[in-house]
Amino acid sequence: MVMDPGALKRVLRDRVEEYPKSIVTKLILEQAIVDSLFVAEGAEWLWQRRTAAPVFSHRNVAALAPVMTAAAERSSARIAASDGRAADMFAEMVAATFEVISDVTFSGGEGFERSAVHRAIEGYIANAAKVSVLDMLGVPGWVPRPGRVLGGSAMREMKRFADTAIDSRRRAATDAAPDVVTHAVPDLLDLLLDGEDPKTGRKMTTSELRDNLLTFIVAGHETTALTLSWALYLCAFDQSVQEAARAQAQAVLGDRAATQADIAHLPLIRQIIDETLRMYPPAAFLSRTAMVADELCGQSIRAGETVVLPIYALHRHHMLWDSPDRFDPSRFADPKAIDRFAYLPFGDGPRICIGANFALQEAVIILATMLARHRFSPVPGKDPKPVMILTLRPEGGVWLRIDPA
Repeated sequence: MVMDPGALKRVLRDRVEEYPKSIVTKLILEQAIVDSLFVAEGAEWLWQRRTAAPVFSHRNVAALAPVMTAAAERSSARIAASDGRAADMFAEMVAATFEVISDVTFSGGEGFERSAVHRAIEGYIANAAKVSVLDMLGVPGWVPRPGRVLGGSAMREMKRFADTAIDSRRRAATDAAPDVVTHAVPDLLDLLLDGEDPKTGRKMTTSELRDNLLTFIVAGHETTALTLSWALYLCAFDQSVQEAARAQAQAVLGDRAATQADIAHLPLIRQIIDETLRMYPPAAFLSRTAMVADELCGQSIRAGETVVLPIYALHRHHMLWDSPDRFDPSRFADPKAIDRFAYLPFGDGPRICIGANFALQEAVIILATMLARHRFSPVPGKDPKPVMILTLRPEGGVWLRIDPA
């Protein structure tokens, strides 16, 4: 396990080609997204990254913000129905962020049954997205893993929905007149269909499009839902932070939901998100396989060995953080004061999370809207237990009492 910032920089940035994603990681995910840039390595990864990077440009992400604002409005209305009672905010944040990712991925709704896809994703994570003993022993991927056999039908269902949507959108684009705009704002599928590698002109095949879209759908809602759920949990236990954040959000928003234009005026909301990502990073550990012999922190690393980057532990390391177990958003008041490789919620280097700006924009918009309109309090005996299942999930949900702000 590596938690030294210098060694982390070596693995993630300086020698990234010598430390590809671990074999265990690939065994877990290849069944689902074998043709995506999340799993790809080398030249295959590079051309996909060049093709997909413009999709998540600041301009494109900002253009999708109204979808996030609308989802925040709907979520707030659902939460208001629980005033005076407890509600599972993890379930609600999953619903809200899945609305966002499905609307910005398949805005036309073609062939996309939202509830069915959502069930398929939950089934995959519950049954297939776990490390098997066979993975740890290095048994080849063609040997069946019991959990992934159970999750296989869910994955096939997800791929069928995605293929149908891609084919439908392609037909619509082919049939439309040259001067007809099919979507006022291009969604992720539009942008990927139009995208090409600027160096080679190569475009994604249907399977590459599908696997990347599924990556964005699963990662794009699960991680942000977790961040929002843990943020509300932390704010419920620190009422002074919650009150300060509420005052800021209400001063900026008034009665409306947050928009992309408000983000710059909500620094405390962003600090809460950053501190939540430190304390409860959705991607709580990363792992890499050393391709060549190396030395990290004075220790010899043999070719073929797995190097684990325990992000959860890194973010609570007493040699890197003051009072690391204390919830203190003010530590992010000056982001430049944070050691870059002591804080890695999105990884770093060439393989840093491609959707980081999307996730942060969405999280600030939804959290600001929630705190401006609702008051959250702990529910005795309902503390969530962090459990690592692909991501750092709250076992039992995040149950909080809801009251009007």
